Amino acid sequence: MSYTFKIIEKERINDVIPLVQKLNEDKIPYAILEQRFSEMITQNYECAVIYDDDKLIGVTGLWFCTRHYSGKSVEPDHVYIDDAYRGQGIGKQFFQWIYNYVLEKGYESVELNTYVSNYASHKFYYNEGFSILGYHFLKKL
Repeated sequence: MSYTFKIIEKERINDVIPLVQKLNEDKIPYAILEQRFSEMITQNYECAVIYDDDKLIGVTGLWFCTRHYSGKSVEPDHVYIDDAYRGQGIGKQFFQWIYNYVLEKGYESVELNTYVSNYASHKFYYNEGFSILGYHFLKKL
């Protein structure tokens, strides 16, 4: 099967919300995600997606910045591939596409966060050559 990897057009950003809701187990209402995505697309954010023909099956946000310790960096954010498509090597293909895409844009590193309970993602990122540098903390105000 041939999949299409691309950056989704800003005017189609809401197409990704159903997948993001699955990722977050429907804990964040559609309207809130809609409002947040409308803000995010005005920042250093792009959204990479995977299509199987016309069906949207995968998504990740890409946050672009420059950091003192890693240089020009991109952070894939909330990677999700539909359950029916997992275990087929699509994640590896998706990340290879991301690496090529960001290299063409002049970026030199990729860093990301993953939930401590998401053991499958830990194995995936280790196999992709990522190293653990620290902990991610969050405080809601």
